[in-house]
Amino acid sequence: MNWINNVVRPKINGILRKREAPDNLWIKCPDTGQLVFHKDLETNDYVVPTSGYHMRMPAKIRLESMFDNGEYELVKTPEMPVDPLKFKDEKRYVDRIKDAKAKTGMDDAVMTGKGKLNDLDVVISVQDFSFLGGSLGMVAGESIIKAMMTAVEEKKPFILFAASGGARMQEGMLSLMQMPRTTVAVQALRDNGLPYLVVMTNPTTGGVTASYAMLGDIHIAEPGALIGFAGPRVIEQTIRQKLPSGFQRSEYLKDHGMVDMVVHRHDLKETLSKLCRMLTKSEQIESAFFGSHLLNPPKSENKSSEILDAEIVSPVDEHIVEDPDANIITIEGDKQ
Repeated sequence: MNWINNVVRPKINGILRKREAPDNLWIKCPDTGQLVFHKDLETNDYVVPTSGYHMRMPAKIRLESMFDNGEYELVKTPEMPVDPLKFKDEKRYVDRIKDAKAKTGMDDAVMTGKGKLNDLDVVISVQDFSFLGGSLGMVAGESIIKAMMTAVEEKKPFILFAASGGARMQEGMLSLMQMPRTTVAVQALRDNGLPYLVVMTNPTTGGVTASYAMLGDIHIAEPGALIGFAGPRVIEQTIRQKLPSGFQRSEYLKDHGMVDMVVHRHDLKETLSKLCRMLTKSEQIESAFFGSHLLNPPKSENKSSEILDAEIVSPVDEHIVEDPDANIITIEGDKQ
């Protein structure tokens, strides 16, 4: 009888017991509600294949997708005081930091790497929204400053992928002080004539938008990204008016001059490398734009060719758009 209870019944129960699927096996598209297999999403750079919705991308995978062969040198995150204000709400701040580190495998919300982007040396920083909403604290601010100064020391273009809910409230004024500090670092890039490109992903809001995310030479946004200072719900409640459709989304902001380009994630690497070569006057710029016509770039009355022949000064404040007919990037005028 013991043999039946101890051996036979557990085996039968194990066969009949319903297997539980992992929670992250299928991912729901926020736009259409369609379920997408997680492997299909990962192989498509976290873009939903059917709807084209751009999901949030982990910082480590973002860096691997930008650098040639996924190879780069990680810039170490600076060490800063963890909880200078001894902040506590429903949970201690130090415990929130520990949980975020365990969840993401990151030291803080910013990860920086340096390597080759289509054979061009660059420094890239990525904010990860999964680490406390990508919030800007002392460590994140110091990481961005170190990344910019690394670009200055090594004379390399700097690219930032912004994704943040704003300043980190648990650090109070110390968090807000990162806004002017990062602004000074941006000025160092400009003083040295180095390109600073910003790619705004979903979402880019709060103090990050009010500081270094909007100080780039060229502002690029991923499709459908929420970009602004206060959220649309807060604005509607304040002004007591209904906001226009698509307000604060990347396409709306491009139409109103706040964003220079809206670029699909699959085209980001090629677009960034072209812009970096153009702004640094790289010897390979003609190769990037003219392909087989490197030795004899086409001369025509086309506005795009005239612009490429003109002297380009970095950093720039021109409005950059893509010319689909010529498959190149042109400058159409000053932003007002």
